[in-house]
Amino acid sequence: MKHTISVLVENKFGVLARVAGLFSARGYNIASLAVSETLDPKVSYMTIVVEAKDEKILEQINKQLNKLIDVITVTDFTKKDHFDRELVLVKINYLAKNKTKLQSILKKFVGKVIDFKKDTAIIEAVGDEAQVKALLGELSKFGVRELLRSGKLAIQ
Repeated sequence: MKHTISVLVENKFGVLARVAGLFSARGYNIASLAVSETLDPKVSYMTIVVEAKDEKILEQINKQLNKLIDVITVTDFTKKDHFDRELVLVKINYLAKNKTKLQSILKKFVGKVIDFKKDTAIIEAVGDEAQVKALLGELSKFGVRELLRSGKLAIQ
């Protein structure tokens, strides 16, 4: 099962490496990682998505994160009400004759075209994991040339 964890940390050199090292040392793969400064430039917010098969493993991850010196707080969103989103940028094959079909899809998924070229379009969309997956399924009909995903962000 995938778990979303937020970690508030001091914005210092090496903190990201120590957090990532904690996961790799225990053999846990980080499925998604997003990091940015908060309103206070001395503090950063990390959103980490990790696969953990049982609660004991997740509990151990949380305890180990809390032991790191530069960690301020750890929040596990797994059983809490929260909102999560990720940004996707998708370059697709595009022909002018498909404009109406593409616009219909993007309206449904709250996406937009940010660039048109001769035979490609770049799409920007924001949504939760299910919405992104559904959008990518629709866009695959056009032919996806390139895909970039930001990683999940979560807020309680």
